[in-house]
Amino acid sequence: MATYTPRKWALHGLQGISDGTLEMHFGLYEGYVKNANLLNERLSEIRAAGKAAGSDPGYAELVRRLGFEYNGMRLHEYYFDNLSGGQSDIGTGRLYNALGEFYGGFEEWKKDFIAVGGMRGVGWVIAYCDTTNGSITNHWINDHENGNLAGFIPIVVMDLWEHAYIKDYKPAEKSKYIEAFFANLEWRVCESRLP
Repeated sequence: MATYTPRKWALHGLQGISDGTLEMHFGLYEGYVKNANLLNERLSEIRAAGKAAGSDPGYAELVRRLGFEYNGMRLHEYYFDNLSGGQSDIGTGRLYNALGEFYGGFEEWKKDFIAVGGMRGVGWVIAYCDTTNGSITNHWINDHENGNLAGFIPIVVMDLWEHAYIKDYKPAEKSKYIEAFFANLEWRVCESRLP
C-alpha cells in the first residue's frame, strides 16, 4: 500500500495571496493527504480480509470517498506547484502558442480562463491538454472527483474553493483573487507539464 507524505512549498510574500491564507490552505491540503492514507489503509484491510464487495455500502462509500480525497491532494499539488510569486513571464514560446491556439490567441485564452473562474460556485478551473490532439481547453471542475477529463493533462490549475481566497477577499471580490493568481503564476512549471 502506498503512503503519501504531504509536500512542502516555500511560498510566502505572494502578491495578493496572504501568508495566512497559504498556511490555512496548506493545512487543508495536509488533511487530504491524511485522509487519502487513512482510506487506502482501511480499503487495504477490507481487501486483505476478503470482504471487498460492491454490494456493501460501507465499502462502496470508502471507494467513492477515496477519489475525492486523492484528487483533493493531487489538485492542490498542481495548484501550489504553479505558484511562485510571478518569477517567470509567459512571454512567447511553446506554452504561449499552445494556450492561444484553440482560442485565437493567448489573450483570448486568458479571458476565457478568467470567465470560467468567474462562474458562480466553488471548484477548480483547469486548462487541460488533450493528449490525443495537443489542444488546450479550459474546464470547470466542481468536486475534485467529478469532471476531471480522462487522459487529459492539467497545465494551469486554479483553486476556486473559497478557502483559497476568503481570508483576503470577500466572495464578491473573487475577480481580485483571480488577478492575484495570475500575478503569482509560475509559467515555467505550467510549460513543463506539456507533453
